[in-house]
Amino acid sequence: MVGTDQKGVVAQVTNFIFKAQGNIEKINQNVISGIFGMHCEASFQKEKLSEEGFRVGLKDLGKSLKMEIKVHFDEPSRLKNMAVFVTREPHCLETILKAKKKGEIKVNIPLLVGTEKTLQALAKKEKNSFFTVTDKDQSQAEMKILSLLERFNIDFIVLARYMRILTPNFVWRYPNRIINVHPSILPAFPGAFAYAQAYERGAQIVGCTAHFVTEDLDQGPIIWQESFRVKQNDPLDTIRAKGQAMEEQTLLKAIKLYLQKGLEVYWGKVHFKKN
Repeated sequence: MVGTDQKGVVAQVTNFIFKAQGNIEKINQNVISGIFGMHCEASFQKEKLSEEGFRVGLKDLGKSLKMEIKVHFDEPSRLKNMAVFVTREPHCLETILKAKKKGEIKVNIPLLVGTEKTLQALAKKEKNSFFTVTDKDQSQAEMKILSLLERFNIDFIVLARYMRILTPNFVWRYPNRIINVHPSILPAFPGAFAYAQAYERGAQIVGCTAHFVTEDLDQGPIIWQESFRVKQNDPLDTIRAKGQAMEEQTLLKAIKLYLQKGLEVYWGKVHFKKN
């Protein structure tokens, strides 16, 4: 839920869940510049829950609080629905689609979102739904994207070299459910020109990082990292090519870990569950 900060919001939501015989599993809240955001996970006995009644009830509660409340039902027995956001670089998307085709990842990909049409042909080839959202104003773009995510019942999002910065208003809705790959070993060399920075600084070890997206740019909990050693005479193009190949595999590894439920986040850090 997202809206103007006010007293008693958490109590009213948790009380509503309690009356619906739900058990709260996780709850996170944050306030930035007077905007309140909360993510709450609750479990129910399916036979005791009316999904439509629960959805309508929370919607009415949101209206009374003048806040936006979204409900997402996640049944453990079904495949996850993954959305992939892209811009123009194809390498990460190609690897994801190939892995799905080969059965390396068990997931549905009902939605691809692009900031332009560069990768539309690739999506069409693999019979994936592709939507372009070209609005320059990121807030307007995200409103359209949120509508698509709800339409396709998306469980989590992967940024496959998506070259736009998501706003806190968006990130709040998918806490620890947006996975990004960054072309450096974070927190070093942040930004879009990480490989050029590494080259200019004479870095001997370069790599990439898959992490969860938070409101703080490139500061989210780290899921997986890989690196390679740079030879003294390696030109920038060689470093970039090696890095991009590593991006694909690092992002794919993070997706696999997420789908296997082999990780969880607490105190800002990813922890791997013991099998």
